[in-house]
Amino acid sequence: MARVIESAGAGLLAFLWVLPLLYAVWTAFHPAEFSARFTLGAPLTLENFARAWEAAPFARYFLNSFLLVSLVLAGQFVLCTLAAYAFARYEFPGREIAFMLVLVQLMIMPDVLIVENYRTMSRLGILDSIPAIALPYIASAFGVFLLRQTFKTVPRELDDAARVEGANALQVLLKVYVPLARPVYIAYGLVSVSYHWNNFLWPLIVTNSVESRPLTVGLQVFSSGDQGIDWSVICAATLMTSAPLLLAFLLFQRQFVQSFMRAGIR
Repeated sequence: MARVIESAGAGLLAFLWVLPLLYAVWTAFHPAEFSARFTLGAPLTLENFARAWEAAPFARYFLNSFLLVSLVLAGQFVLCTLAAYAFARYEFPGREIAFMLVLVQLMIMPDVLIVENYRTMSRLGILDSIPAIALPYIASAFGVFLLRQTFKTVPRELDDAARVEGANALQVLLKVYVPLARPVYIAYGLVSVSYHWNNFLWPLIVTNSVESRPLTVGLQVFSSGDQGIDWSVICAATLMTSAPLLLAFLLFQRQFVQSFMRAGIR
């Protein structure tokens, strides 16, 4: 009986989650007059996607978002890997205190730091640029914690075997630890890409031009006109924006779930 209740609850939550997506799909592929009513046999159309693509420079927005998430993810992988390896395998004075300070960062909402981050970007002279969006997020406490938990499970015998073969500390990290943590990198990469692909407030504040604005900020053009809101075009634009994330999650959902389950029991 308990299993039935759990399954029913999970099914209900899944339905509530997917319902807005189903509405967006229906509205995007049908004429505007069918956006508020479901009618069997309603004509399908791709005109909404064409109108959305023409209404905004989507090619530039896609490029900006891709550059943004790539820059952030590359920086996070490098910094989080080095920090996690140091916390997991090296003994140094103040290690536990330093790690606690890293964990404290998890309790600080990014929005609290918007004013100070803006002042910092202004002093650096990089406002209205992709690096200005990415720089406050290059270091990730969550990434350090997740990789540290993974690295701590690697047997030290593998370190000794690699060092006997003549590997230095960096080679041990790259050839032993990083390959073993591949599922965790995939899962964390999905989380990071999803967050920064969908982030809106900070890019909106720190950018002013099309040349540096990502997709999420670019979508506001569809709700700022004087002709009212065309939900068909908005849904089409939203699907184009979210399609890469949905595809990535479908491709890597197994690694995503398994890596977090493994990290949670360590």
